[in-house]
Amino acid sequence: MPAAARTRFAGRTALVTGGGSGLGRAIALAFAAEGANVVVTGRSEGPLKETVALIEGAGGTALAHPADVTRAADVQAAVRAAVDRFGSLDVAVNNAGVFRGGAPVADLADEDWHALLDTNVTGVFLALRAEVRQMRTQDGGGTIVNIASNLGAHKRRPGIAGYVAAKAAVSALSRAAALDHIQDGVRINAVSPGPSATSMSLRPGESDADRTARMKGESPLGRVSDTAEIAAAVLYLASDDAASVVGTDLVVDGGAAA
Repeated sequence: MPAAARTRFAGRTALVTGGGSGLGRAIALAFAAEGANVVVTGRSEGPLKETVALIEGAGGTALAHPADVTRAADVQAAVRAAVDRFGSLDVAVNNAGVFRGGAPVADLADEDWHALLDTNVTGVFLALRAEVRQMRTQDGGGTIVNIASNLGAHKRRPGIAGYVAAKAAVSALSRAAALDHIQDGVRINAVSPGPSATSMSLRPGESDADRTARMKGESPLGRVSDTAEIAAAVLYLASDDAASVVGTDLVVDGGAAA
């Protein structure tokens, strides 16, 4: 990898919600590897500290700040913590999300519907709002990448209407916010992953080997995406390499929604 690519985010601060595990951890590690000061948030402090330890063990700089994205005060405090510690908030990745309530619409429980909307939609909105309010005060503005899904605006399947509706909303919110705030110097996009190598892509009772076999038939690529591949797409959109990319929703799903 060229030296310039490894330092695209040197001196910048990146906030990653849901940074304690899975895709969020992979994204946090990728930003740190390219020189960013990284702030990871999530509901549980233990996994966040593990992410920080991995970053620091590789020579990077990171801060764990527990926060629940469904609470406006929590996300505002996370943004303040990033600025207080590192001086600015240059990049934000709104990754925190849940997958639950696998049932047809007529059988979907109220609590599952509300949980999906509270975290996957309202949580993204609250974080996005707090991040933009900070970034538009900075001379350099900032960039935001929201994590949607190929299930939603791009593809549907039976039995997960709540999740599909929530993630489609993330895609639409990202594009609308991008138009609202590009003149403020804040560039907003989304990434819509398909199944990746995390526990969220495992069906009930399914092993990693079972998933591998299933994906050979379900995905044109024949496999799940590695979390590093999704992270690479996020870093591209957040970087100066994508300076004229505004309001896009980049699908990374091995061709499943093509």
